Amino acid sequence: MNGFDTPNRNLPFRDSAEFIRRKFGDTKYNAAVVLGSGLGSLMNYLDQEDSISSEQIPGYPRSTVEGHSGMISKAHINEKNLLVFSGRIHYYEGGSPCNAAATSILSFHLGISTIILTNASGILYARFNPGDLMMITDHINLTYVDILKELKLASKKVAPIYSPAFFPIAMEAAKSSGVQLKSGVYVGMTGPSYETAAEVRMLRLIGGDAVGMSTIHEATIAKYLGMNVFGLSCLTNYSTGLTPNKLSHSEVNEIGKKVSEDFSRFMIEFITKI
Repeated sequence: MNGFDTPNRNLPFRDSAEFIRRKFGDTKYNAAVVLGSGLGSLMNYLDQEDSISSEQIPGYPRSTVEGHSGMISKAHINEKNLLVFSGRIHYYEGGSPCNAAATSILSFHLGISTIILTNASGILYARFNPGDLMMITDHINLTYVDILKELKLASKKVAPIYSPAFFPIAMEAAKSSGVQLKSGVYVGMTGPSYETAAEVRMLRLIGGDAVGMSTIHEATIAKYLGMNVFGLSCLTNYSTGLTPNKLSHSEVNEIGKKVSEDFSRFMIEFITKI
């Protein structure tokens, strides 16, 4: 699978990528992996070679959210070289879609042609359950910000954003790892507040299956740049109106930890197969 474009010199984080290259060496990576809230335990299953805190990287934004360590690691599994982001920057942390897409842009500068974006998200339909894994087949951008416009990039067709060639591979990986994999449409909101019951009803009406506060800008710019994109949501909680329980970020992290074994088992199978 390929489709890689020539690097755009107007993109940010070139210095950040060069710093990573000097730190980790001129490695040819099979994929970049972005780990969402509560999903950092995948690192326990990888052979980690080196790591660095994002705070040490010049020009790279800092994450302030619990469950996002901000570490960037060089690792491998089954002969696949990986650049792993333990967390990301959210749009609401600074109001910058470029910072929210820093993982994808940095990966592109490093010559990585495949990116795996994972997140923790809320459930919009009762047919899903907390702890389910949902392959993202498409998304709806309700951040009302277009990262391509922000970066002043020329108009270009980006649909489908999530690479259809990955879908059967993911289903096979789920089967071989003994994990049930759902699929659906992810809705990206700005956050950081959770949606109201009325907003949840609206999101269902427009075709959403899960809702979160990340991934949209990362996926869009990655596809624009010719990268192969795979998205996976860990469904951590029922959205407002589907349950009387109060929502919290600690609940999101807790469910992420509980499903970490299934998540990690699936991810290892998927990464091995791509």
